[in-house]
Amino acid sequence: MAEITLVEAINLALGRAMEDDPSVVVLGEDIGVDGGVFRATVGLQKRFGAERVLDTPLAELLISGLCVGMAAQGLKPVGEIQFMGFIYPCLDQLVNHASRMRNRTQGRLTCPMVLRTPHGAGIRAPEHHSESTEAMLAHIPGLRVVMPSSPERAYGLLLAAIRDPDPVVFLEPTRLYRAAKGEVEDNGEALPLDRAFVLREGHDVTLISWGAVLKETMAAADTLSAEGIAAEVIDLATLKPYDESTVLGSVAKTGRCVIVHEAARTGGFGAEIAATIAERGLSSLLAPVTRISGYDTVIPMARLEQHYMPSVERITTATRKVCQFS
Repeated sequence: MAEITLVEAINLALGRAMEDDPSVVVLGEDIGVDGGVFRATVGLQKRFGAERVLDTPLAELLISGLCVGMAAQGLKPVGEIQFMGFIYPCLDQLVNHASRMRNRTQGRLTCPMVLRTPHGAGIRAPEHHSESTEAMLAHIPGLRVVMPSSPERAYGLLLAAIRDPDPVVFLEPTRLYRAAKGEVEDNGEALPLDRAFVLREGHDVTLISWGAVLKETMAAADTLSAEGIAAEVIDLATLKPYDESTVLGSVAKTGRCVIVHEAARTGGFGAEIAATIAERGLSSLLAPVTRISGYDTVIPMARLEQHYMPSVERITTATRKVCQFS
């Protein structure tokens, strides 16, 4: 079984999906000849031809609109948006068309499209290249929002997203693209959507996270373990709809919860999880739910971006405080 990076797992899943299903097409800016800005689609045009791997103009609204039209007519398009900060023109198509297709046609049509985009900070990129606005997308009814945090989950979840009959926004943590390798077998097996993954068992506190910052969350769990605090770590993976039962089950076991995300604090998706725990798991809590997040600012330039993102120290400090609460 080969050890590959997350971006290589994306490429592997795209190739497998296209090989298994001739209705799968890939489109985006520079994704054909050049293989994409992060080389996620490298080699696919040579392998499957220019009719199935389409280079588009620099027009995100066009890419998303093409995906909606193709999906409505029997294809399974996978569009790439170069950076998450460029996804805002796509909201017109996502909100008004893709997410409403099933409801608008009373089930006659669905919209089996995937919109892929790199997500988050940590690569010293300029403005608009480091956005973390997943909560905005999760607010749209009818739209699935998925974010893998390892090569194995990237492969399996992308296959599941492509095979799903409804629209999926697939957010790929830029900082993790080449940060580590994992064993991935190109067997065509999808992982379940809408299900969280328990990465580490524990009984003292539940740490919930997703995307790139899971790296810091796992490191914090290691530090806490050395201090005698057994943290259970949950990778949410699918944000919309998210796996409430796994979250509530873990909090019922530990009685404490810390939610970690890179996005800005106000209106961040962590608030949705905290509200669910307050509504349906209050009797289990031994301490208030705590959120560790980015700040309510535009993500700063390279010199300061490390201060913006949740650090191992911030996570461990907050978790100790939660565990000491009485």
